[in-house]
Amino acid sequence: MKKHILVAAFAALMPVGAFAQDVPASEQASDAPTAPDGTPAFGIEPYFGVLGGYHSFDKQSELGVSPTGSRMGGALISGVAGVNIPLGPAFVGVEGNATKGFSDIDWEYGVKGRIGGRAGESGLIYASAGYQWVNGKRGFSDQKDWIYGLGVEVGPKDIGLGGITGNSGVRLRLQMDTYDFDSLRPMAGVIFHF
Repeated sequence: MKKHILVAAFAALMPVGAFAQDVPASEQASDAPTAPDGTPAFGIEPYFGVLGGYHSFDKQSELGVSPTGSRMGGALISGVAGVNIPLGPAFVGVEGNATKGFSDIDWEYGVKGRIGGRAGESGLIYASAGYQWVNGKRGFSDQKDWIYGLGVEVGPKDIGLGGITGNSGVRLRLQMDTYDFDSLRPMAGVIFHF
């Protein structure tokens, strides 16, 4: 699976190199294509953010059940940082997270790749896959496995609040992840991109 993700990311980045070589520098500045939000169609967009949510595991998950027979779960607050590479109307990216848990979850941390489309003035719709470490407490074990997800980000212009920020600024994010298809992990928060 990792090889497939790396090959797909490499294949997606190849046209960027070809574009940069084929077009003279003077033409790139004046006639360069743009993304839906007016930013350059090709480049690098770093970001960071804060999310909150809840992680609820199935009783059959590899983290097991508590001595009382309850399933693992708890509230989360997560810091994320990553980089998106716009590819015209699409994008690829990578993101890391460090997450403090409550109740049965001590910490979670991981990294995942993202691929998706750019929508509206500054929105993103994406799918993600990566690796996540989960540290349990109250009798739950520590485990690591694949995590998969879907998400959407919207900027102020997309929800009728144009003029609050420019092309760089704030996006609202909603995402749903699953740890090895044994859990639901809804998260929401604010992403600051520049």
